[in-house]
Amino acid sequence: MSPAVERVGPAPIEHAGEDRSNEIRRRLAAVEPHCLRTYTPTLAVLAKSAGCYHWTPEGRKLADFTSGVLVTNLGHNPTRWWRRVLEYLGLDALPYTGEFVQARTLNAYNAITEIETVATERLVEHLRSQPGGEGLEQVLWAASGSEAVQKALWAALERRPGEDIILATRGGFHGKKGLAGAVTGCETDHDRDPRVKFIGFPKEECGSVERRRRPIDLAPYRQELDALWAEYGSRLCCLITEPYLGGGGSFHPQHEYLQLLAGWCHEHDVLFILDEVQANFGRTGSAYAFTTYGVAPDIVVLGKGLGNGVAVSAAVGRAEVFANLQYGAGSDTWSANPLASAAVLATLDEFETTDVLEHAAELSRVIEAGLVRLTELPAVERIRGEGVVWGIECAPVGRASAADVAVRAVEACYFGDAQGRAIHLLGPLSGKVLRVSPPLVMELDEAKVYLDALYEIFAALGKKLASA
Repeated sequence: MSPAVERVGPAPIEHAGEDRSNEIRRRLAAVEPHCLRTYTPTLAVLAKSAGCYHWTPEGRKLADFTSGVLVTNLGHNPTRWWRRVLEYLGLDALPYTGEFVQARTLNAYNAITEIETVATERLVEHLRSQPGGEGLEQVLWAASGSEAVQKALWAALERRPGEDIILATRGGFHGKKGLAGAVTGCETDHDRDPRVKFIGFPKEECGSVERRRRPIDLAPYRQELDALWAEYGSRLCCLITEPYLGGGGSFHPQHEYLQLLAGWCHEHDVLFILDEVQANFGRTGSAYAFTTYGVAPDIVVLGKGLGNGVAVSAAVGRAEVFANLQYGAGSDTWSANPLASAAVLATLDEFETTDVLEHAAELSRVIEAGLVRLTELPAVERIRGEGVVWGIECAPVGRASAADVAVRAVEACYFGDAQGRAIHLLGPLSGKVLRVSPPLVMELDEAKVYLDALYEIFAALGKKLASA
C-alpha cells in the first residue's frame, strides 16, 4: 500500500448534514489541487442535473442560477437536444460501441468528417442570417473560449506585416492562456505583452440598470482611440472587447459604446473582434450579442452555450483574415470532433425550431422585476444586467464588508430559505458581485418562486449581519 499523501493547501470545505458530499470533497482534495476551481464557498457536490436544477448526493434540490457558468442555455441534459446529438452521430442509444469509437473519434487535426462540414456550413449560415453577421464567412474551431480568442488574435496579427498592436477594453476577461490572458484585465495586473494596449470601459456609466438607460458621453472614449491612432497608426491590428464585462463584475455598456468601437475600427481598417463566448446563443436577448448591440464584428468568438455542455468554441470571421494562417497554425487535438459538431448542430436546431428566444425575453422581464426588489434590502447595493444574465452587487452590512456579504449570500442560498428553496450560485465576481444566469428555458412560475426565495434569503441575511 502506498503511503498516505500529506495534505497541503486549504482544508476541504465541509457542511453540516452532508456526510456523503463531505466525503467526496475530502477524497478529491487529496488527489486534485484546489487551483483547478474558481473559489465558491459552497463547493457543491452534484449527483445529477436535469432541466434547471441540480441535486446533491443527499437529495437536496438546487435551482441552478448559473447554467454551469453560462453553458447550458437550453438546460441540463435536455432530452430532445440529446436525441438530436445521437442522431447526428448516427447512434440510436448509448453506450458507445467499439464501432462508434473507431468511426467517430476523428478530429480536424489532419482529417475531415462530414458532420464537421455540415456543422460548419450550418453555423456560418445561421450567423450570416443575423443582422450584423453578414460578413462572417469561415469558422476556426477550438475546444475552449480562451483557445478561440487566441486563434482570433493570431489571425489578426498575421493579417498584414508590421501590424502588431492589440487594443483591449480594460477589465475584460478573455481567458488565462497566452494572448487570451494578455488581453484580460488591465495594465497593472501582471507583466504584460508589450503589444497589448488597454482602453477605457464605461463601468461608472453602466453601473446599474438606471444608469445604463441614460445617455452616455462618448467623447472621452473617441479621444482615447484617436490618441492611440496618432501614436501607433497602422501598427494597430485589432481591438478586442466583450459585449459586457462578465468576470469583471457584470457591467453591461450602452449599445452606443460598442457601436463607437466598431465604427472606429471600420474607419481605420482595424479588425473588430467581439468575444461573446459568454453571451452567444440568447444570453443578451438575441441569438448573438452583436445583433443585440447593433455591431458587425470582423471576428466573433463563440463558446459555452454553443455546445450546451459539450466543449466547443469557435472564432468566426472573414475568409481573408484567416487566409494568412498556414497549415497547422490554427490546429489542435480536439477542434471540430464529431461529438462537438453534433452538439453545435443540435443547438442550432433548438434555436431555429423552438421559441427559446421568445421565452427568454419573458424570463428576462421576470428576472429583472425579481432582482430590482432586492435593492430594497440593506445587503444589496445595486443590480445590473440584460437578457438572462444579471449581477447583484452586494453592500456592506454591519461589520461585514460587501465581499463578506457576497460570500455569506452564496452560502445562505445554498441552504435555502425557511421553505427549503435552495439556489446554486457561483462565487462572487470582482469580490462582491453575484451572477444570476439560469438556463433560458426556466419556467416563468418557477423563476418567480426562486426569485422570491432569493429575496427572503437576502432579507434574513441582512438582519443577521446587522445585529451581529
